[in-house]
Amino acid sequence: MTFLQSFDFTTLQWSLIILAAMLIGFSKTAIGGVTLLAVPILAGVFGGRASTGVMLMMLITGDLFAVRTYYKHADWQKIKRLFPFTICGVLLGVWLGALMNDAQFAMTIACSVIVCLGILIYFEVKGERTQISNAGYVAVLAGILGGFTSMIGNAAGPVMSIYFLAMGYQKRDYMGTNALFFFLLNLTKLPFQIFVWHNITWRAAGFALSMLIPVAVGAIIGIFTLKRIDERVFRYIVMGMTAIAAVKLLLT
Repeated sequence: MTFLQSFDFTTLQWSLIILAAMLIGFSKTAIGGVTLLAVPILAGVFGGRASTGVMLMMLITGDLFAVRTYYKHADWQKIKRLFPFTICGVLLGVWLGALMNDAQFAMTIACSVIVCLGILIYFEVKGERTQISNAGYVAVLAGILGGFTSMIGNAAGPVMSIYFLAMGYQKRDYMGTNALFFFLLNLTKLPFQIFVWHNITWRAAGFALSMLIPVAVGAIIGIFTLKRIDERVFRYIVMGMTAIAAVKLLLT
């Protein structure tokens, strides 16, 4: 019996897992909101909390493709300003993770994303995106909320998409900053998943590694897709995916 056969998944479950892996890869190099579409798929196969460990390993794999492709466009200064607050959010998620159930996780994340999306749409309509990004308290809130939602559900994509879009980045700058930020964030979460929540075992890590090819295929599709998306269309797609993901979480 091979390593993968030992998991004893059905054909449908394998198909869903491979789809989720491709969505993760695609989200890392194209449209970040797609990540949340993979969350319920993996949770349905592995269980809510256990799925976060497997998904984290897949996310890090996808991060490598994204960083390699877009790192030259990353805004290091913005990331350095944001990251201390993000770590605070991660620590908050580690602490509250033992106190909240899955339904409370979903409700908290969904409400936060919907509020942030409303703010973004307001400034998009007013044409004043730079004003929201220049406020210091916005970086504090975005960092804490991003770290928190990422730790409890690998669901910070919509939150950070809103924050980075609000800065008025062009497509490549957005992708570079987003890629580097999440690579650093996911590496920060790794020891907590291993030593505090015990969600990542050698078996889980091996399984995630076996999904390298589907993640890579999704990432390559994302790279070619991004090149063909207009700047304005790209912004609207990200906001649309964010809204859909938030509503899905709210109804979970």
